[in-house]
Amino acid sequence: MTETGPDTADREGPHRVRVVGAALVDDVRRPRRLLAARRSAPAALAGQWEFPGGKVEPGESGPDALVRELDEELGVAAVLHEELPGPSPEGWPLSGTAVMRVWIATTSDEPAALQDHDELRWVDLDDPAAVTALPWIPADLPIVESLLERLAALRTAR
Repeated sequence: MTETGPDTADREGPHRVRVVGAALVDDVRRPRRLLAARRSAPAALAGQWEFPGGKVEPGESGPDALVRELDEELGVAAVLHEELPGPSPEGWPLSGTAVMRVWIATTSDEPAALQDHDELRWVDLDDPAAVTALPWIPADLPIVESLLERLAALRTAR
């Protein structure tokens, strides 16, 4: 888990829905696989892939919300590492009223599709085309592309 204090990411302001997501990888030092989650609902998103996570509750920091969401959705205790910077201080735009912050995360637990998803899939990062070939929720695709660049840099730096 990351250290949390006053969440400096409460930058979104009161009118934005704050969402958090995890780029869950098998190893933060040499990531080889990324966990993708297929939505089961709502109907407009069903069958599309996303980063596991969810909404930040009032009074909750982004990191705390993400750890809670990963426990509820996947049954895992996660360790959050670095945040993947978005195109604005608010994070990644999902819609006109929602923004998402994404952290690279790891777990030693085996994820299970407990809520919101009907399938989980570890995708091979040695084949970036396999990652981008999944039908991602359109708002998540720019995040996927940025993440692949960041993970490639992590792999070559160590």
